[in-house]
Amino acid sequence: MPQLRIALAQVNPQVGDLAGNADLVVEWSRKAAESGAHLVAFPEMVLTGYPVEDLALRQSFARASRTAVDELAGRLADAGCGDLLAVVGYLDRDEAGVRNAAALIHQGKVVARYAKHHLPNYGVFDEYRYFVPGSKLPILRWHGVDIGVVICEDIWQDGGPIAALGQAGVDLVVCVNGSPYERNKDDHRAELVARRAAEAGAPIAYVNMVGGQDELVFDGDSLVIDAKGELLARVPQFVEELLVLDLDLAAGTSTSVEPVDGFEVSRLTLDAVEMPAYEPLPAPPLAAPLPDCAEVWGALVTGLRDYVHKNGFRSVVLGLSGGIDSAVVASLAVDALGADAVYGISMPSSYSSDHSKSDAALTAEMTGLHYDTQPIENMVRAFVDQLDLTGLAEENIQARCRGMTLMALSNAHGHLVLATGNKTELAVGYSTIYGDAVGGFAPIKDVPKTLVWELAWWRNAEAERRGEVPPIPENSITKPPSAELRPGQVDADSLPDYELLDRVLDQYVEGDHGYSDLLAGGFDPALIERVLTMVDRAEYKRRQYPPGTKISLKAFGRDRRLPITNSWREHATALV
Repeated sequence: MPQLRIALAQVNPQVGDLAGNADLVVEWSRKAAESGAHLVAFPEMVLTGYPVEDLALRQSFARASRTAVDELAGRLADAGCGDLLAVVGYLDRDEAGVRNAAALIHQGKVVARYAKHHLPNYGVFDEYRYFVPGSKLPILRWHGVDIGVVICEDIWQDGGPIAALGQAGVDLVVCVNGSPYERNKDDHRAELVARRAAEAGAPIAYVNMVGGQDELVFDGDSLVIDAKGELLARVPQFVEELLVLDLDLAAGTSTSVEPVDGFEVSRLTLDAVEMPAYEPLPAPPLAAPLPDCAEVWGALVTGLRDYVHKNGFRSVVLGLSGGIDSAVVASLAVDALGADAVYGISMPSSYSSDHSKSDAALTAEMTGLHYDTQPIENMVRAFVDQLDLTGLAEENIQARCRGMTLMALSNAHGHLVLATGNKTELAVGYSTIYGDAVGGFAPIKDVPKTLVWELAWWRNAEAERRGEVPPIPENSITKPPSAELRPGQVDADSLPDYELLDRVLDQYVEGDHGYSDLLAGGFDPALIERVLTMVDRAEYKRRQYPPGTKISLKAFGRDRRLPITNSWREHATALV
C-alpha cells in the first residue's frame, strides 16, 4: 500500500488581507515541508479569508484573488516548497461567474482548480448570492495515490461530489473548510465525516480554519477519518496547529474519466510512482473534545480577541456594575487580551448599592484590569432637572449617561467599548438603546442568562484548578440580578424567572416554535403571551445592537432575520 504524509494547516486568516494570508500559507507550507509532508491542505478561501460577503461581487477583488493564487504558486516554489502538493482555498472568477474554489499547486504552478458544488444558503450563509456551483471533479495521482478535493458544504449535503468521487474511484479525499463554531457541533462534524468517508470509500482529511470573523468563530477541530469510520487524528480547537499524519492508502487503480452524476471527471498524473517505504512518524495524540463550558469560553475568547486585533484596536473599555454580566465580560476580555489592555469603569448613580460598588472594585482586583470610578449622579441630575424626567425616562437616562461616558473614554483613548448584555435580555428588550446597548462589540450577545451563570462558576473553578485567583466575585454570581435604576429594583420585577424564560426563548427563538407549539410544550398561556410579545416588540433594539460572537444554532443577526415593521403576533387568537 502506498504511503503518503499529509499536513493539515489549521490557520487563522484575515478577510481581505491577501498579502498577509499568502504569507501565512508560505509560512505553514514551510513547516509542512520541514515535517517531510508530501501534501499540505489549507482551509476554505484561506487566501481571501472567509466569509468575504459582498467583496465577492467586486471584480477587482476577484481579480486580485486570482492573481494572488498564481503568484503564491511561484512563491511556494521559491520558498523550497515546490515538491509539496498544496491545496489552497481562494476566490475565483471565470466566464460563468464567481467561484468558491481550491487551487492545487505543485512545482510553482496551479495544476488544477476545484469549485465548490454545494452552496449553503441558510443560517449565516448566503453563498447563492455570490457564487456559481462547480461541476468539475479533478482527480490527481500523486505518489501513486488518487486524490480528490471537496469544499465544506460538499460533505454536509447528500449526493454531489463525495458520491461522485466514490463512483469515479479515489484513494483520499481532502476536504477544506470554513465551518463556523456552534455548541456541540464537533461531535456531529466527526460523525458526518465518518459517513462521507464510507460513502467515498476513502479516508477524508478534513481541515478547518480557526479564529474569529465578525460574529463568526471558527474552532478548527481538524481531523482525519478512514473509510471504516475510525478517527485517525484530531487537533485541539481554537488554536493554530499543523496536523501531520502518515497514511497507508490503497493504490490508485481507477482510470475512468466518464461523467458521473453530472460531474465532469478529469485525471492528472503528477507522479504515478509510489513513495519508497519509509518509517512513519508517531501518530499525533488525539485531542479530546472540550467540555461544554470550556468550549463556549474558548469560542467567546477567540471571537473577542480576533475582533479587537483584526480591527486594529489595542484596548477595550467596559462598564463594571458589580453584576454577573459585566464580571463575566471583564474576565473574558482579560483572558482574550491580557489585563493591561482592559479598562473597567464603575459608574455609580444615586441608586447604586454598596455591594455593587464593592463587587465592581473586587472584579478589577481579581482580574488585574485597569479600574476607575466615574460617578454619573451629577450628569443624570442635569438631564432630569432640565427635561423634568420621571419614571422610565429617568431610569433610562442613567443608562444613557453611562453609555456616553464609555463612548467619551473610547474617543479620548482609542478603546473599543464592550457591551455587556446577554442573549436573554436582548431577546426581550431588557436593555436601554443608546445606553447599556452602546459599544463596538458584545461578547456575550449570544449567551443566555442561565449559561452566563454556568460560565461564571466554570471559570472560577478552572482558576482554582490551575492554582489561580478566581476572576469573578462570588457575590456577583449569587446575588439577585438588578439594573439598579430605581430603589430596590431587581430583574424579577420585570421578567419571569430566568430558568423558565430561557426555556421559552430557546423554543421560540432557536426552534421557531409558535404559540400552539409552546402551549403543547406545557408552558402557561399567560407566560407565552408575555414573553412572545416582549420578543416581538424588541426587534428594533436588536437591529441596533453591536455584533457579538455566535455560539448557538440561531444567533440574533444574520441567523434570525425578521422585519422590524411587523404586525404579525404569535398569540392565542392566531390559532383561529
